[in-house]
Amino acid sequence: MLITFEGIDGAGKSTQIRKLAAWLARKGMETLSLREPGGTETAESIRSLLLESSGEITPLGELLLFSASRAEIVQQVIIPALESGKTVILDRFYDSTTAYQGYGRGLDLDMLRSIIAISTCGLVPDITFFLDIEPEAALMRKFSEKSIPIAFDNSELDRMERSGLEFYRKVRAGYLETIALEKNRFACLEAIEPPDAIHKRITGILTDRFNL
Repeated sequence: MLITFEGIDGAGKSTQIRKLAAWLARKGMETLSLREPGGTETAESIRSLLLESSGEITPLGELLLFSASRAEIVQQVIIPALESGKTVILDRFYDSTTAYQGYGRGLDLDMLRSIIAISTCGLVPDITFFLDIEPEAALMRKFSEKSIPIAFDNSELDRMERSGLEFYRKVRAGYLETIALEKNRFACLEAIEPPDAIHKRITGILTDRFNL
């Protein structure tokens, strides 16, 4: 089973992934938690370039770097894990590309779909949890976590976080439009709820859909 988590930065995906992995382990399921970009030596190097670079990266260059990282983790890690019977929990997948590079950066969606199909080898999540939060609240969380002043161009934020409030509004809108087209795959959750309440909803949904 492939379970993915999506949402704008600051939605709380990492917390929910940790809780879910522990819950599945208690049920005797072998799980593997991964993040995008990352997961292999090459993909982690690409992650550093994408998030830590102080130089300019064009929207198209950004798309291709994310896609190269994805191709590596899909072929080297995700597909072998799924074939061995593991449940893979993935922090971001191709829906992030649609939302961030498509709606956020304004790249052509048809072009994105073609590149996504190549980089994922046609892999589709069994379920995707979307943690929804207003961009203003999400960015406040990020600033609070890093104990820095509220300034969208602050050098202590990573390259994606420095994209600004309007960018994240476009990204969230992109997610919501994507969800409207694939309602059966997505489960939407309010990210402002207490973490334990969100976790309970996630486990309940998985139990109902997959008899876990």
